[in-house]
Amino acid sequence: MAIISAAGLARTFTTKRGPVEAVRGIDLTVREGEILGFLGPNGAGKTTTLRMLTTLLAPTGGAATVAGHDLATDPAGVRAACGYVAQSGGVDTQITVREELVTQGRLYRLTKARAVERADELAGDLGLTELLDRKCGTLSGGQRRRLDIAMALTHRPKVLFLDEPTTGLDPGARADLWDLVRRLRDEHGTTVFLTTHYLDEADALSDRLVVVDGGAVVAEGTAAALKLEFGGAPDASLQDTFLAVTGRSAAPADATPVAV
Repeated sequence: MAIISAAGLARTFTTKRGPVEAVRGIDLTVREGEILGFLGPNGAGKTTTLRMLTTLLAPTGGAATVAGHDLATDPAGVRAACGYVAQSGGVDTQITVREELVTQGRLYRLTKARAVERADELAGDLGLTELLDRKCGTLSGGQRRRLDIAMALTHRPKVLFLDEPTTGLDPGARADLWDLVRRLRDEHGTTVFLTTHYLDEADALSDRLVVVDGGAVVAEGTAAALKLEFGGAPDASLQDTFLAVTGRSAAPADATPVAV
């Protein structure tokens, strides 16, 4: 069953130099309970697509639904059905983890008692219990990323959008986040829409991959199928496969690959 469906989804920006087509008509289907790796070189339209699917940016063409809610006619329904973790995160460094989680619960209109209860539940699920009374500004990168995800899960969303969630994390924190993503899918049935520049991460986590370039989908399928089609063998590296599809590297020029 499809939980995300997009047809001809497009976004054109108006600039002083003229229109820029960031996304040129993406057709996309994501199945319920799937981890989808959404890949592409810099400027391919990944984050723009993600921002449209989470109602943060209005499409200029096409249509899409998330968990049965239409982007154009029911944006509130889309927001209620999804959680979003941006590249930069968004915690308040001056308050405690508990205060941040309770505040998030209250923003989702939970009662004070239920918000406190939900904060404890999320802390237990994401390994934050011992950090509840620590200020967010004292957390490590991996701990802060887990808090970002906890906040996005406050309302039990059906779909979790993760935009480059492990950038800058050390190998241990990165491996912990991989385990968390798998648990969300396996134990809660959460659909995960993941963008990443790390191809080993996409290979390890994703049930299926969609590769975009120039604002359009250029390849999609399982990692094994794409490796066979574009890399010449099912055990080809995803890096070689990606280069064959796009002719470009997935990582930005200043990215430092992290081995796990």
